[in-house]
Amino acid sequence: MIDTPSLVDQYCHGVLRTELGLGTFEARLAHSEGPPAPGTTLFDTQTGFAVRRWCPPLLGLEPHCPPARYLARRRELGVLEASRRLLRGSGITTYLVDTSPPGDLTGPGETASAADASAHEVVRLEPLAEQVADTSGTVDSFLANLAESVHAAAAHAVAFASVAGVRHGLALAPEPPGPGEVRRAAGRWLAGRRAGGELSDPVLLRHLLWIAVASGRPLQLHAGLGAPGARADRADPVLLADFVRATAGLGTDLVLLHGYPYQRQAAHLAGVFPHVHVDAGAGLVRTGARAAAVLAETLELAPFGKILFSSGARALPELHVVGARLFREALGRVLGTWVAEGSWSAGDAERVAGMIASGNARRVYGLG
Repeated sequence: MIDTPSLVDQYCHGVLRTELGLGTFEARLAHSEGPPAPGTTLFDTQTGFAVRRWCPPLLGLEPHCPPARYLARRRELGVLEASRRLLRGSGITTYLVDTSPPGDLTGPGETASAADASAHEVVRLEPLAEQVADTSGTVDSFLANLAESVHAAAAHAVAFASVAGVRHGLALAPEPPGPGEVRRAAGRWLAGRRAGGELSDPVLLRHLLWIAVASGRPLQLHAGLGAPGARADRADPVLLADFVRATAGLGTDLVLLHGYPYQRQAAHLAGVFPHVHVDAGAGLVRTGARAAAVLAETLELAPFGKILFSSGARALPELHVVGARLFREALGRVLGTWVAEGSWSAGDAERVAGMIASGNARRVYGLG
């Protein structure tokens, strides 16, 4: 048995404070842009089956109970008590929480209190820039306030995150844009933008990435199809290779998030570039009973000191539970098989498991 007593969830979101009906719960459960097939539910997915396997016992029910029974029990306990039981039953001891998504989600402090764990903030760059734009009247004030806001965020956040690859594609020009190019792009965006409009201009996205790189904080980059809104033609992490190469040697670690189904490509980049790390978690939630096979592919190519666990969970505490339980089971199955075959020693398996579960994240994010 491979022991991973402590998990650092290196990328997740808070959980909802509000009660959910069956349809709303399902919509939060699955990566789907439409309703389920007739006569089925979105529980009929690998993620849905994993929720039914791992979560009911934490609420006092039998594993694999029907969805209606599970949600009835959830409502009976109330959203706060259900969230508390689920988060504390996940085995996650530290959460790195992206605070940007809109909605009634808990922040790091609330998440830590509910989970009886510690939590730290991850600041997403694009919403930060949009907030600055809403309070800046001119191009000059916008650019000055943007640099100041990123600098201020770096003083308290453990990392920055970017969805530039989702909004524009990962094949951005790698070099920092020039000052004139940035001013023209900012002028165009501000002139045509209404309050609340999303930042998708490729020049400003690059400018924002390079401000973050200069801060020295780790930079998390959304890639793969696990990122909401990601398109298959622009989600392959290999498209980031030029940017990765341009940032080598600058002292800022890059962490590739949501690599699935391109986990091999993400692992390859982590193996080639010293400052690149790869997430091993969110893809496991999507693949459920096949999680061990997906994790094994990451372990084939990425150095073990470059792999970090995350749940990638958002809104539902069930997704934190499933992310942690599937990770532990998959890691135990893969490493345990290699130990049984004599390929690895038991001591090495335990050491690597500890690195991936928490040690690597503590080092990369300076958590102590």
